[in-house]
Amino acid sequence: MRTVIFDLDGTLADTSADLIAAANACFRGLGYGDVLDAQADAHTAFRGGRAMLTLGFSRVKPGFSDDDVMAQYPVLLEAYAEDIDTHTRLYEGAVEAIEALRSGGYAVGVCTNKPEDLADRLLTRLGVRDLFGSMIGAKTVGVSKPDPKPYLAAVEEAGGVVSQSFLVGDTETDRSTAKAAGVPCVLVTFGPDGDGVKRLEPEALLTHYNDLGRLTRELIG
Repeated sequence: MRTVIFDLDGTLADTSADLIAAANACFRGLGYGDVLDAQADAHTAFRGGRAMLTLGFSRVKPGFSDDDVMAQYPVLLEAYAEDIDTHTRLYEGAVEAIEALRSGGYAVGVCTNKPEDLADRLLTRLGVRDLFGSMIGAKTVGVSKPDPKPYLAAVEEAGGVVSQSFLVGDTETDRSTAKAAGVPCVLVTFGPDGDGVKRLEPEALLTHYNDLGRLTRELIG
Protein backbone atom coordinates (compact mmCIF):
# COMPACT_ATOMS: atom_id res chain seq x y z
CA MET A 1 0.00 0.00 0.00
CA ARG A 2 1.18 3.54 -0.78
CA THR A 3 2.14 5.22 2.48
CA VAL A 4 2.88 8.67 3.87
CA ILE A 5 4.82 8.86 7.15
CA PHE A 6 4.83 12.05 9.22
CA ASP A 7 7.21 13.48 11.76
CA LEU A 8 5.31 15.00 14.70
CA ASP A 9 6.92 18.04 16.33
CA GLY A 10 7.16 20.92 13.89
CA THR A 11 5.48 18.91 11.14
CA LEU A 12 2.03 17.85 12.31
CA ALA A 13 1.84 20.15 15.31
CA ASP A 14 3.49 23.20 16.82
CA THR A 15 4.54 21.78 20.18
CA SER A 16 7.24 24.31 21.01
CA ALA A 17 5.44 26.30 23.72
CA ASP A 18 4.62 23.23 25.80
CA LEU A 19 8.15 21.87 25.37
CA ILE A 20 9.66 25.18 26.49
CA ALA A 21 7.29 25.29 29.45
CA ALA A 22 8.45 21.85 30.57
CA ALA A 23 12.09 22.90 30.39
CA ASN A 24 11.35 26.08 32.32
CA ALA A 25 9.68 23.98 35.01
CA CYS A 26 13.08 22.35 35.53
CA PHE A 27 14.88 25.67 35.82
CA ARG A 28 12.27 27.08 38.18
CA GLY A 29 12.75 24.05 40.38
CA LEU A 30 16.47 24.82 40.47
CA GLY A 31 15.81 28.43 41.45
CA TYR A 32 16.70 30.03 38.12
CA GLY A 33 13.20 31.05 37.05
CA ASP A 34 12.08 30.88 33.41
CA VAL A 35 15.28 30.71 31.40
CA LEU A 36 13.89 29.91 27.95
CA ASP A 37 11.55 31.95 25.75
CA ALA A 38 8.67 30.25 23.94
CA GLN A 39 9.18 32.25 20.76
CA ALA A 40 12.90 32.98 20.60
CA ASP A 41 13.87 29.41 21.56
CA ALA A 42 11.23 27.51 19.57
CA HIS A 43 13.84 26.17 17.16
CA THR A 44 15.76 24.55 20.03
CA ALA A 45 12.55 23.08 21.43
CA PHE A 46 12.07 21.01 18.29
CA ARG A 47 15.54 19.52 18.78
CA GLY A 48 14.38 17.83 21.98
CA GLY A 49 14.54 17.98 25.74
CA ARG A 50 18.30 17.63 26.12
CA ALA A 51 18.88 20.46 23.65
CA MET A 52 16.58 22.76 25.62
CA LEU A 53 18.24 21.91 28.91
CA THR A 54 21.69 22.41 27.42
CA LEU A 55 20.72 25.84 26.11
CA GLY A 56 19.19 26.84 29.43
CA PHE A 57 22.14 25.73 31.50
CA SER A 58 24.49 27.58 29.15
CA ARG A 59 22.71 30.77 30.18
CA VAL A 60 22.63 30.30 33.94
CA LYS A 61 25.39 27.88 34.96
CA PRO A 62 28.82 28.35 33.41
CA GLY A 63 30.72 25.09 33.47
CA PHE A 64 27.61 22.93 33.61
CA SER A 65 28.06 19.29 32.67
CA ASP A 66 26.14 16.52 30.95
CA ASP A 67 25.29 15.27 34.44
CA ASP A 68 23.30 18.47 35.04
CA VAL A 69 21.36 17.89 31.84
CA MET A 70 20.72 14.21 32.46
CA ALA A 71 19.59 14.82 36.03
CA GLN A 72 16.88 17.18 34.82
CA TYR A 73 15.77 15.20 31.79
CA PRO A 74 13.35 12.92 33.72
CA VAL A 75 11.98 16.01 35.46
CA LEU A 76 11.36 17.63 32.09
CA LEU A 77 9.56 14.55 30.75
CA GLU A 78 7.32 14.41 33.81
CA ALA A 79 6.45 18.10 33.53
CA TYR A 80 5.78 17.74 29.82
CA ALA A 81 3.54 14.71 30.31
CA GLU A 82 1.38 16.63 32.77
CA ASP A 83 0.79 19.60 30.45
CA ILE A 84 1.41 18.13 27.03
CA ASP A 85 -1.35 19.90 25.13
CA THR A 86 -1.83 23.21 26.92
CA HIS A 87 -0.60 25.29 23.99
CA THR A 88 0.05 22.68 21.28
CA ARG A 89 -2.01 22.96 18.12
CA LEU A 90 -2.12 20.95 14.91
CA TYR A 91 -1.04 22.92 11.88
CA GLU A 92 -3.83 24.32 9.73
CA GLY A 93 -5.21 21.80 7.27
CA ALA A 94 -3.30 18.81 8.66
CA VAL A 95 -6.33 16.81 9.74
CA GLU A 96 -8.21 17.42 6.51
CA ALA A 97 -5.16 16.45 4.42
CA ILE A 98 -4.63 13.21 6.33
CA GLU A 99 -8.29 12.30 6.14
CA ALA A 100 -8.16 12.87 2.39
CA LEU A 101 -5.13 10.58 2.08
CA ARG A 102 -6.91 7.83 3.98
CA SER A 103 -10.03 8.23 1.86
CA GLY A 104 -7.84 7.97 -1.23
CA GLY A 105 -6.47 4.61 -0.16
CA TYR A 106 -3.16 5.71 1.33
CA ALA A 107 -1.81 4.43 4.63
CA VAL A 108 -0.48 7.04 7.06
CA GLY A 109 1.76 6.79 10.10
CA VAL A 110 4.00 8.70 12.49
CA CYS A 111 7.75 8.41 12.97
CA THR A 112 9.06 10.75 15.66
CA ASN A 113 12.01 11.13 18.00
CA LYS A 114 9.60 12.01 20.80
CA PRO A 115 9.22 9.12 23.28
CA GLU A 116 6.46 6.87 21.96
CA ASP A 117 4.27 7.10 25.05
CA LEU A 118 4.33 10.90 24.94
CA ALA A 119 3.66 11.01 21.20
CA ASP A 120 0.75 8.62 21.61
CA ARG A 121 -0.64 10.64 24.51
CA LEU A 122 -0.35 13.91 22.62
CA LEU A 123 -2.10 12.70 19.47
CA THR A 124 -4.80 11.09 21.60
CA ARG A 125 -5.42 14.34 23.45
CA LEU A 126 -5.52 16.21 20.15
CA GLY A 127 -8.16 13.73 18.98
CA VAL A 128 -6.25 12.40 15.96
CA ARG A 129 -4.49 9.24 17.15
CA ASP A 130 -6.93 7.00 15.26
CA LEU A 131 -5.95 8.63 11.96
CA PHE A 132 -2.55 6.93 12.02
CA GLY A 133 -1.88 3.29 11.31
CA SER A 134 1.52 3.35 12.98
CA MET A 135 3.29 5.12 15.82
CA ILE A 136 7.05 4.75 16.08
CA GLY A 137 8.81 6.90 18.65
CA ALA A 138 12.29 7.31 20.08
CA LYS A 139 13.80 3.91 20.85
CA THR A 140 10.65 1.99 19.84
CA VAL A 141 12.92 -0.13 17.67
CA GLY A 142 16.08 0.54 19.68
CA VAL A 143 17.34 3.49 17.65
CA SER A 144 16.05 6.91 16.62
CA LYS A 145 16.06 8.97 13.43
CA PRO A 146 18.16 9.58 11.34
CA ASP A 147 18.72 5.83 11.47
CA PRO A 148 16.28 4.46 8.86
CA LYS A 149 14.99 1.61 11.05
CA PRO A 150 12.25 3.68 12.76
CA TYR A 151 10.98 4.88 9.39
CA LEU A 152 10.96 1.37 7.94
CA ALA A 153 9.08 0.15 11.01
CA ALA A 154 6.52 2.94 10.67
CA VAL A 155 5.82 1.99 7.06
CA GLU A 156 5.57 -1.71 7.90
CA GLU A 157 3.29 -1.15 10.90
CA ALA A 158 1.00 1.01 8.77
CA GLY A 159 0.72 -1.81 6.24
CA GLY A 160 2.68 -0.04 3.55
CA VAL A 161 5.52 -0.72 1.14
CA VAL A 162 8.73 1.26 1.56
CA SER A 163 9.25 1.68 -2.20
CA GLN A 164 5.85 3.38 -2.39
CA SER A 165 6.28 5.72 0.57
CA PHE A 166 7.77 9.04 1.60
CA LEU A 167 8.47 11.04 4.74
CA VAL A 168 7.02 14.44 5.64
CA GLY A 169 9.22 16.32 8.11
CA ASP A 170 10.74 19.64 9.05
CA THR A 171 14.40 19.16 9.90
CA GLU A 172 17.74 17.91 8.67
CA THR A 173 17.12 14.79 10.74
CA ASP A 174 14.07 13.97 8.64
CA ARG A 175 15.96 14.68 5.43
CA SER A 176 18.77 12.37 6.50
CA THR A 177 16.31 9.68 7.55
CA ALA A 178 14.63 9.69 4.16
CA LYS A 179 17.99 9.50 2.38
CA ALA A 180 19.04 6.56 4.54
CA ALA A 181 15.77 4.78 3.81
CA GLY A 182 15.99 5.52 0.10
CA VAL A 183 12.67 7.36 -0.08
CA PRO A 184 11.57 10.90 -1.04
CA CYS A 185 11.36 13.60 1.59
CA VAL A 186 8.88 16.47 1.80
CA LEU A 187 9.86 19.26 4.18
CA VAL A 188 7.34 21.76 5.53
CA THR A 189 8.09 25.46 5.35
CA PHE A 190 5.79 26.35 8.25
CA GLY A 191 7.99 24.58 10.81
CA PRO A 192 10.78 26.09 12.92
CA ASP A 193 13.21 26.57 10.01
CA GLY A 194 10.67 28.11 7.66
CA ASP A 195 12.03 28.52 4.14
CA GLY A 196 15.46 27.61 5.49
CA VAL A 197 14.67 23.95 4.78
CA LYS A 198 15.26 24.67 1.09
CA ARG A 199 18.99 24.31 1.74
CA LEU A 200 18.41 20.62 2.50
CA GLU A 201 17.18 20.05 -1.05
CA PRO A 202 14.21 17.79 -0.32
CA GLU A 203 12.27 16.24 -3.17
CA ALA A 204 9.45 18.68 -2.41
CA LEU A 205 8.47 21.55 -0.13
CA LEU A 206 5.09 21.78 1.58
CA THR A 207 3.93 25.33 2.21
CA HIS A 208 0.42 24.37 3.28
CA TYR A 209 -1.31 21.07 3.93
CA ASN A 210 -3.74 21.89 1.12
CA ASP A 211 -0.95 20.89 -1.28
CA LEU A 212 -0.22 17.50 0.27
CA GLY A 213 -2.59 15.51 -1.95
CA ARG A 214 -1.01 16.86 -5.11
CA LEU A 215 2.53 16.22 -3.86
CA THR A 216 1.61 12.69 -2.82
CA ARG A 217 0.30 11.87 -6.29
CA GLU A 218 3.43 13.31 -7.86
CA LEU A 219 5.80 11.35 -5.59
CA ILE A 220 4.18 7.92 -5.26
CA GLY A 221 1.12 7.97 -7.53
